[in-house]
Amino acid sequence: MARVAFATEENLNDDSLEEYRRLESAGKLSNMKRALLRDQATYEAYMAWYVSWQRLAEIIGTRAATVYAHAISTTNSCQLCSLFFVHDLRELGLDPSSFETTEEEELLQSLAQHIVKNPTTVPDSLFADLHEHYTDAEIIVLVGFAGQMIATNNFNSVLKIDVDSRLLPLQDEFHPATWRDAIPQ
Repeated sequence: MARVAFATEENLNDDSLEEYRRLESAGKLSNMKRALLRDQATYEAYMAWYVSWQRLAEIIGTRAATVYAHAISTTNSCQLCSLFFVHDLRELGLDPSSFETTEEEELLQSLAQHIVKNPTTVPDSLFADLHEHYTDAEIIVLVGFAGQMIATNNFNSVLKIDVDSRLLPLQDEFHPATWRDAIPQ
């Protein structure tokens, strides 16, 4: 159960209430958005994710962007985001546990894992490989998106945002990453 109360029509100010109703009528009122709408400035900051996502998809395509976002979310053990991208991978006709990746997708998965696990030690060799596929501006988009995805992962994980009802049938497909188990608490 979430650690914060979600927005309702009764507990929102006018700006947030208008956005709440717009999202609800469009069928886009997720549990994360219900939490974020409790503070309009925080909501707006997190909604910039969609701008970053759009740019990422323009550069690398929807499939590669989905593979990349899934790798970030699963490496970061965010159940909600991982399941969101499990759903999206399935929508693309891919089995999230056993699809064949392209060379570019393998590179993106490696970048995702390095950024999540220890962003200060992403190897120069990985950037050399990235430069074979992307311009500096495109690499900035890749890394910038990762930062936004990690922020989203952390928001959902720290606040234990409930899995949306449409994702509940996929819950068994979430397997938390175990790489943190060796880190002393």
